[in-house]
Amino acid sequence: MQSMINLNHPFPARLRNIPCRNAGATFSPRFIFTVMLCFMFFGCLAQPVRVAVAANASFVLKKLAAEYKKKTGITIEVISGSSGKLATQIKNGAPYDIFLSADMEFTDAVYKAGFALTRPKVYAMGSLIIGSATGASLKSWKQLVSSNTGGKIAIANPQLAPYGKAAQQALQKLKLYDAARPRLVFAESISQVNTYILKKAVDLGFTTESLVYELPAPTAFKWVRVDASSYSALKQGAVLLKYAKNGNYDNARGFYSYLFSAEAKSTFMHFGYKTK
Repeated sequence: MQSMINLNHPFPARLRNIPCRNAGATFSPRFIFTVMLCFMFFGCLAQPVRVAVAANASFVLKKLAAEYKKKTGITIEVISGSSGKLATQIKNGAPYDIFLSADMEFTDAVYKAGFALTRPKVYAMGSLIIGSATGASLKSWKQLVSSNTGGKIAIANPQLAPYGKAAQQALQKLKLYDAARPRLVFAESISQVNTYILKKAVDLGFTTESLVYELPAPTAFKWVRVDASSYSALKQGAVLLKYAKNGNYDNARGFYSYLFSAEAKSTFMHFGYKTK
């Protein structure tokens, strides 16, 4: 790309010789532009890497972002939401450098639409649980779900959130969906499901196992894993986005690589995820 700055171009009279009050010297136009370029360069370096992440992994990403800043000084901005909503935003030009979905489907869609620099890659595998903050025993959770006297049950929107899709699959596979349907409360994302559960707006909720390790102890939250054979594996995908080429590529590439490091994998595992 040709430079847009011509250092030999004649300057307006007011910029040709700027006096230095302390030394009585003058600054040349070339010096002025050198200083301007330095400000522009360091301004670009100061831009945070913007990571769009599925709500289920937002907590652990904030932990990783803090650790990465300690190591490198680079700021990571975490934007969370449902995978489907974030994918739509990216296709509409949202200024994100990296996308972490709760499945491979949405990262595949972003890649195939031409918005990613890398092919989707699994960074972690999640686990679906059913939980409650009401104090109810979940040893017989299937009976609670199918009971006509049970309370409301929260799941994330299956069209937007992979964990919601997994919950729907599990209910259907276990032949509980028809009984549960009148009591289902659909949330926009897993973070909203978690709010419903913890605020006791619902009696039960299907969510991510990582919530268990985010909560302070002691807590009234009770949970059990949903049989993994009842839903499609929650392979969570990551892509480096083309937007990173707009000026933050090196920093974005560095953090993207860090997500697959032994250190990052250890953090994911600490929060209930599996890694390859």
